Order: sequence, then structure tokens, then C-alpha cells
Amino acid sequence: MDAVQAANSGHPGAPMGMADIAEVLWNDHLRHNPGNPEWADRDRFVLSNGHGSMLLYSLLNLTGYADFPIDQLKNFRQFGYRTAGHPEFERGGPVETTTGPLGQGLSNAVGMAMAEKMLAAQFNRPGHDIVDHKTWVFLGDGCLMEGISHEACSLAGTLKLGKLICLYDDNNISIDGEVDAWFTDDTAKRFESYGWQVIDNVDGHDSAAVAAAIEQAMADAERPTMICCKTIIGFGAPNKQGTASTHGAPLGDEEIAAARKELGWAAAPFEIPADILETWDARERGAADETAWNSAFAAYNAEHPELAAEFARRMAGNLPDDWSAHADKAIAGIHAAGQDMATRKASLVALNAFAPALPELAGGSADLTGSNLTKHGGSTPISGDDAHGNYVWFGVREFGMTAICNGLSLHGGVMPYSGTFLTFSDYSRNALRMAALMKVQNILVYTHDSIGLGEDGPTHQPVEHVASLRLMPNMSVWRPCDTLETAVAWRHAIERRDGPTSLVLTRQGLPHQQRTTGQAANIARGGYVLRDGGPVPDIVLIATGSEVALAIAAAEVLGAEGVQARVVSMPSTDVFDAQDDGYRESVLPASVTSRVAIEAGVTEGWWRYVGPRGRVVGLDRFGESAPADILFEHFGFSTDNVVSVAKDVLD
Repeated sequence: MDAVQAANSGHPGAPMGMADIAEVLWNDHLRHNPGNPEWADRDRFVLSNGHGSMLLYSLLNLTGYADFPIDQLKNFRQFGYRTAGHPEFERGGPVETTTGPLGQGLSNAVGMAMAEKMLAAQFNRPGHDIVDHKTWVFLGDGCLMEGISHEACSLAGTLKLGKLICLYDDNNISIDGEVDAWFTDDTAKRFESYGWQVIDNVDGHDSAAVAAAIEQAMADAERPTMICCKTIIGFGAPNKQGTASTHGAPLGDEEIAAARKELGWAAAPFEIPADILETWDARERGAADETAWNSAFAAYNAEHPELAAEFARRMAGNLPDDWSAHADKAIAGIHAAGQDMATRKASLVALNAFAPALPELAGGSADLTGSNLTKHGGSTPISGDDAHGNYVWFGVREFGMTAICNGLSLHGGVMPYSGTFLTFSDYSRNALRMAALMKVQNILVYTHDSIGLGEDGPTHQPVEHVASLRLMPNMSVWRPCDTLETAVAWRHAIERRDGPTSLVLTRQGLPHQQRTTGQAANIARGGYVLRDGGPVPDIVLIATGSEVALAIAAAEVLGAEGVQARVVSMPSTDVFDAQDDGYRESVLPASVTSRVAIEAGVTEGWWRYVGPRGRVVGLDRFGESAPADILFEHFGFSTDNVVSVAKDVLD
């Protein structure tokens, strides 16, 4: 109450309504060490209803996390403090994931519980359960109204994630008031149908009832559990509790004074009596738990040293020692093979080359495995009964899949990738944004990348999606033109640990481009000269993906007519933009103002490369249903049209 009042903004209702539940969980069941937020076998706690962030910050302060002293709480929602309006993930800190968009945290938690189950299957040995922790989630009505909760929780039941335990703040209130007018689902039956254990009608203000429900939840190893806690929003505020007015606004000094009296709380704002602080402090208990685990891990290491070293490497987020040499050799082999193929097939070639060196690589597809080609030669699907594998049948759940993969990454020990058609990245949009905001690794395989997919028509032709992904801060986007660029893009995604990467791939076959060793090395710089038109070319043609071959063909025609045309392949604009000024000038000389960009998508992002004298051959409208070659010709993606546009620019 005091923190929200001091900030003059925030959400006191959920923290007050869930405080009794939090006390039972954090003091009696949550296994964590405030002295080491990165302890590998800690329980994960996710506040999915992230607007109740002051509850989490209070818990972190009371249990002894050094990053959350009382001064942080006094400066709730203020610039430069960790106590942001909604919880924000910070690598090495105790906030497990950024939450706020409702349902995202719950879906991340499914990914965390999935990671725990997969790692336990891979590393645990008889007498040595070094991976054995739970994922706890607080959530509210809003999380369950969001469609992503269906996607993620349905899969969680199928995969029998028995160590996922959710505590639902069933207070019957959302921002607009009592939810009976818009949310009358039978939540218990819904989750029972998913295969969950449901413990219904628990009094969320009765600590004994909450404790009994948690014990029952922990006893079921086969099913995730939803504990439905009947609570009163804003509990303790005598004039406002149980109403929407407590949801998202300070209570006011008068109501806070009344609540203090109602709750029997005599301490001044931000002052915690010493005996209460001592009772809450979890540092000694947490250190003892981690010490016991360290001893168990030492015994495990004595019997299984290679497994122990591999587990430590993966949880530290390090690539294998021989990774660089392996990747170099794989890429050299792909370069030498020089095969013509669709880049979605080239992606599978890269996966087959890289995956044997990366046991942490795990992924799947949203019911498009045969189209996305995400299942490599070493893929083994996981199931509810066997989690030893590394491939997930995500089903038609693009949004849930992406958020779950965020959770896999956040947990540690797993490098997630996923696949769907590029046009369906829209379904995943908020989870993509959260990956970028949190700067977590998530490799996104997007196939059927333009009007090149043809007859499925404009509903499936993603003309605006590449540009949209490029606009997202911290999202790296690659649209490779052949097998070699695709392999380099995959390597970039694997080695990039501070953000997500979108790999944008074709359905249709593309020719392999001939390159020198130097040109091949420069692919990793995002943009490079593929065909040089002399030291100072007359015109520069910039292209990506399937349009690179078109640019090469146009350059050949122009060259035969005496026009020196340079072709720049730019598979990743964000990586190219990050290069030094000298390199970018060597690729796109400022003195050459005649430029044409070619990409089968919207033109908006290309004007900053071609400048006011340049032109963009693109598509600022939706496509049509027809064979791909007819569509490319119709919309101007032909050698003749590119040559014509280039001549117009030169004139």
C-alpha cells in the first residue's frame, strides 16, 4: 500500500489479495537462496499477473535479496530503480521473467517446467536427482482470459508437467469490475479437460487451507496443478476491498490508515519490525539448501564427471569448447557443396550440421514440421511419459510456442528454436516482443517468406512481416539467399546469447551463389559485396533472400550494356548497421547515389539505404493467389523490370 501511494500509481489490489497465499508459499515451500539467485536447482517463481509487482518486490525484500533493499521499494516505479511498474527480468537477478502482458508469464512458466523435465530426464541418474525443482505461478482472471493460456496450458497437461503448480487469484474482479458479465468459464472443468489436477474453492486467506492445497499439488507427479484460491482483492482495506477501485490506483491516505487499523499493523510506512524480518529472512535456509545440493552434485560428479561437466556448461550458458572449430568445418562443407535449394531446406542442412555439437538445442514446429523442416536427423520427440528427447510437437499454437520457448531459454540449459510460416509470426507478436525486451535467446524459423509461396494467396503471403520484425528493437532478422548465407545465419543465431533471431526462409528453390573466400567471410557482417561493379560502380543493387539472384541477373544485363553494377547481398540489416563506418562505406560508397533495393515485401525500410535518388522494387500491397513465377513477374520482380528501374535511376 505504502509503495503504491508513494509512487502515486500502481496496483495494490492483487498484492493485498494474494499476500496470504504468498506467505505460505515463500516461507514454507519455495526452495530458493537469496544469496545466489542463479542457483541451478532453485524453484522458479513467476508472477504472471505482473501488475501486482509490489507483491514480488515485497517478497524479495523480506526474504533477503540484496538487490531489493527497502530503498528500492520506497522508489517503486521510479527511474533507475529495479522496482519497475511490472517485473523485469535482469540476468543474474531474482526476477525470473518479465511479466505484465497477461498470460505471458504463465506460458513462460510452462517452458521453465518443460526445461526442468527435459534436463532431469537427460542428467538425473539413480540416486542422483540433480535436477529436481518446481515452477510456481501466481496468476489472475486476466491471465486465464487471454487465449495464450489455453495454448500453453493445454500442452502442459499433455506433457504431464507435474512440477508446474499454479495458484489462481480467483477474486472475480478485473479492471472493468465484476467479471460475471464477461468471464463465466468453468475454470476447474477447463483445466481438468487439459489433464491438470485442479484443487478448487480454496480459501486464499486461510493459511492452513492454502498449505494443504500446496501439499496436495506437490504429491501429484504426473499432472500440473491449478489451485483456485478464492480471495478478496485489496484484502484489508475496509471500504474498498472486493471492488475494482483497488485494482490499479493508490488507495489514498485515509483508506491506508483504515487498512492499518483493520489489519492491526502499527508500524510506520516502510518499517518492518525486527522479529518479522527475522522470521521472513530466508538467507540461512536458502544457503543450507544450496549447500546440500552442492554436496549432492559433488557426489554426482564423482560418479558421472562428464555429465556433471556438461550440465555445468549448459546451465552457465556456454557453448562447447570445440564449437567454433565444428561450426567452421560445417560451414566450409556447405560452401563447398554449393547446392541449389530453398532456404528452408538449407536451414535443415544447417541444423543437421550444427545439432550434433549442441546437445542443448531443442525445438519444434507449430504443426508444420514437414514444411518448416525443423526436425533434424538427431531429433527425438518428447512426450508426457518420456522427456529424454529434444523435439516438441507444439501443435497449432504459435503464440504459446514462442512464449514457451522464452521460458525454456530463461530456465537455462536449453537453447530453443521453433518454426512456423512467416505470416503466422503475427500470432506470436507479443511473445516475440518479450524475447527482445528481455534479451533472451530464441531462434525463430520462419518459412514461406513472401509471395513466393504462391497459390495459398494473400492470407499466407507475408509482404509486411520482415519489415515489421526489423522494426523491433533487439530482434535480429536474417533473410538469406542460399545455403551458405543460411548456415551463417544459423551460426549467428546460435552464438547470439543476448536476444532473439528471426530466420526468414523461402519455400521455393534458390541458386547457390559463387563467392570468394573473402566474400564468404563477410556474410557474417550482415551485408557485403557479392558482385563488384568496379572500384566506383555506376549503380548499386541491394537485395535479400530470393531477390539476390534477380539482382545478379540484372547486373549481368547492365554490365553487357556498359553499366557497372555492384550487387550487395544484405541478409541482415541490423547486423550490417552495427558494422563500423569504414566497412559500411566500403560496401555502400556514399559517392554512389544511384541505388536500387529489391525485396519481395513492403518498401518502407529500404529508403534509408537507397537515399532520395534511389528506387525500391518492392510490394506495398497484398499479394494474389497464383503460381509463384507468375506473381513475381506480375509484381515486377523480373530481370527486365529491375534493369528498367536501374536505368531510370541512372537517367
